[in-house]
Amino acid sequence: MKKFSLDKLREECGIFGISNHDDASALVALGLHALQHRGQEGCGIVSFDGKNYHSEKRQGLVGDHFTNSETLKRLPGKFSIGHNRYSTTGETSVRNIQPFFADLHMGGLSVAHNGNLTNALLLRENLVKEGAIFRTTSDTETIVQLIAKSKREKFVDKLIDTLFQIQGGYALVLMTNKKLIGVRDPFGIRPLVIGKLNKSFIFASETCALDIVGATFVREVENGEIVIIEEDKLHSVKPFPLQKSRPCVFEYIYFARPDSLINNKCAYEYRKSLGIELARETDINADLVVPVPDSGVPAALGFADQSKKKFELGLIRNHYVGRTFIEPSQNIRSLGVKLKLSSTKTIIKNKKIILIDDSLVRGTTCYKIVKMLYENGASEVHVRIACPIIKFPDFYGVDMPTKEELLSNDKNIQEMCKYIKAESLKFLSLEGLYKALINEKRNNTYPQFSDHYFTGEYPIKPYDKIKGIKVKQLSLLSGKSNN
Repeated sequence: MKKFSLDKLREECGIFGISNHDDASALVALGLHALQHRGQEGCGIVSFDGKNYHSEKRQGLVGDHFTNSETLKRLPGKFSIGHNRYSTTGETSVRNIQPFFADLHMGGLSVAHNGNLTNALLLRENLVKEGAIFRTTSDTETIVQLIAKSKREKFVDKLIDTLFQIQGGYALVLMTNKKLIGVRDPFGIRPLVIGKLNKSFIFASETCALDIVGATFVREVENGEIVIIEEDKLHSVKPFPLQKSRPCVFEYIYFARPDSLINNKCAYEYRKSLGIELARETDINADLVVPVPDSGVPAALGFADQSKKKFELGLIRNHYVGRTFIEPSQNIRSLGVKLKLSSTKTIIKNKKIILIDDSLVRGTTCYKIVKMLYENGASEVHVRIACPIIKFPDFYGVDMPTKEELLSNDKNIQEMCKYIKAESLKFLSLEGLYKALINEKRNNTYPQFSDHYFTGEYPIKPYDKIKGIKVKQLSLLSGKSNN
């Protein structure tokens, strides 16, 4: 597993599938483009033309590969699914790019997966002992192998058999020669929505992907639900015992695109509410409210509205810094945050600044930003974070540091403040977070998110972690690709 090298939580993956449309693969490419923020390492599309399956996979961005008409011509058919990858399990290589395809006894199967299985390594170990052959290091292949191994007759029963064996946070889109299927884990940790474009049904990670293709939002796939599309009709199966929904709180805070709907409200609105609650918990004398762009902007607007302080773009983000530019030399890399951010010097000079960001992970980037603001004339920098202190890692598909690598691991708030060199530091309280994200209590309590980042309360125990099963047990040959 690769070492966490960035000072930001990284999104999981983006998935998109459509049934019975003449331009299926082109629409999937558009949907993946809208979901590009959820994964930039690789992208893939699999289509079905009624007889054969077709697959195209590439490393890099959707727009670099799937806007080409020649590529789309190699993906004929009225049924198609696609995937944007940001790897949380398995190394970065073409063989790990989804959707995966397998030719099973019951026919072809293609799978796209967002999330992470917490018992994938144990399942894999058992499958290998029984003779299974794995071609990738992705936990998604475990799902394919379990479906192939199931003794049930009907495909949906094979899928249910598999779902009762896997654990973790996941959203799946599966395509057979007759069905398009969407699945959400029993706690609804990972997101999945249903849309409709004329007679065609769509599954997508977020509603912004429906908007780009002109589809209508129907509803979210419910936690623990299997939604089956066949012959232009929708059928729902709920095989699991009923659980209270526990959606990932960071979809609200950071992951979802600001214009995507979550519970019929734009993510932007939730983030602005987080800033409002943060302002209610903060009493500080300052001149300007400045966001860390782009993710800190909605919270900063809410903070400024509530506190009646002036909002200014004291930091400007350079949107054209690509990873290839950062590669050449240590001298270039040492510029660090200056490659991505610069300050509006005349705006911040001699000003007391409240710097707003959505989260604080390792603190290295925040330290550099605070340093930059002081170097460019700010008289004071007070940091305010629009979520509680991140104390615990994630096991459900979010790439983040280990507990030991988190800034909060061995530091209290005063020590964290000293580390980032700010005048003061404050986080939104857990109560404030729930006030911002949920309109009202039910039975005098708030419905609970997957808020383990702050509380350590995991809805599903990380089985592989507890049992000490290591990624190093995956002993596949490394390989290179020209793609």
